[in-house]
Amino acid sequence: MPKYKDVIDLYDDRGKRIAKDVPLEAISPLRNKAIQRIASLTKRTVAVSLAGIENSLKTGKMAGDGCQIMGKEIDIPLVKDADKIAARIKEMVQVYDGDDTLVEVKSGGKNIVVVVPEDRVSAGVEYTTGFTATASATVQAIIDEYNIPMHKANMVKGAVWGRYPQTVGFTGANVKSILEIPQNNEGAGYALRNIMANHVVALVNRNAMQGVALSALFEQMGSFEMGDANGPFERGALLALAYEGLNANNMLYSIVKKNGKTGTVGTVIESLMEYAIDNGVVKVKETLPSGYKVYTTDDMPMWNAYAAVGMVAAVMVNVGAARAAQGVPATVLYYNDILEHETGLPSADYGRAMGVCVGMSFFSHSIYGGGGPGLFHGNHVVTRHSKGVLIPAVTAANCLDGGTQTFSAEATSGLFKEVFGGLEEFRTPIQVVGKEAKKIAKKL
Repeated sequence: MPKYKDVIDLYDDRGKRIAKDVPLEAISPLRNKAIQRIASLTKRTVAVSLAGIENSLKTGKMAGDGCQIMGKEIDIPLVKDADKIAARIKEMVQVYDGDDTLVEVKSGGKNIVVVVPEDRVSAGVEYTTGFTATASATVQAIIDEYNIPMHKANMVKGAVWGRYPQTVGFTGANVKSILEIPQNNEGAGYALRNIMANHVVALVNRNAMQGVALSALFEQMGSFEMGDANGPFERGALLALAYEGLNANNMLYSIVKKNGKTGTVGTVIESLMEYAIDNGVVKVKETLPSGYKVYTTDDMPMWNAYAAVGMVAAVMVNVGAARAAQGVPATVLYYNDILEHETGLPSADYGRAMGVCVGMSFFSHSIYGGGGPGLFHGNHVVTRHSKGVLIPAVTAANCLDGGTQTFSAEATSGLFKEVFGGLEEFRTPIQVVGKEAKKIAKKL
């Protein structure tokens, strides 16, 4: 039997229904195998820059920050021999022939994408296994392929791993994972929240609806992992994921479509309130002498999910009109402020989304500067305080940016587009998760 009475219809990024009468828990990371595949592939997939390694060995420049070791250069044609290197890496990384290891040469030999087997990851407890197994296999593959002598082998290690372990992180490494090292996570369960918006923008090829979905999945998987989605809080997390992230009941798509041509943040709120009133999510608590209506709700988690939908819709309409992502913190801030004044109810994430966007405005483009909105994520010192619903709105804004950002997704995250771009779990997560939810619905 389903755990919750909530039943939803799931729609894709074009407003087409893909699953009907789906129990809410069918989109839970604990039940949905597609969401679990996304988590698995995120930690198992790694990129190796053979072009970067070749250049480092040829020049002696490695480990970042102007480091150069002269007199021990190694001139080898790694890009030309990419297929040979890939075959050696696969032989070492795989557990057995025919397992789920994947090693592919990309960009004419400049890069290799490695997906380490699930058995290798399951044999340990850290998500860094994908990186470490790939990096060590790459070092050994190069040494074996070119008979690198013992006194120069350390150069290969430096070109691949970077300055690690002299540094905490892999400074200057030519192996990349979309996940940060554990030491850079704010706390327990933050790994999937520590993926910046630009990376998601690149993975979904700037499709705003899919970007919202993937960011929401990363955020809510993090909520489960850090213990925030247990007991009475689980339903709230799932409702937010369903309505904001997976376009449940086509609400997000419909509000954006209705307001996209001439709408504003204010008209988005009007559309949202029509949904909330018609569906019985809110009702008038009292009417003041001025005629102002104060609303209340018997289902605060559902109202929060609705508020999150409106927040993303407001960002899509406002930032979409400007084609400039810089306005996302201001849009989130004032959407939520107006919503609270309109209803007398808490805004998205019970006020936290509005709160952190004061700081986000400062850190992204005020007198501080810092970096553009695309560099933010759920682990950032400013935005980490709002969990689950804020970062999807930030991702939507960056998907819709028309080229105004110095720190664009193309500049910061192009490699990850190449690495993950062929995987439907990351390119079209709405459809993939919806398809799996449909299967679960039949069982429930």
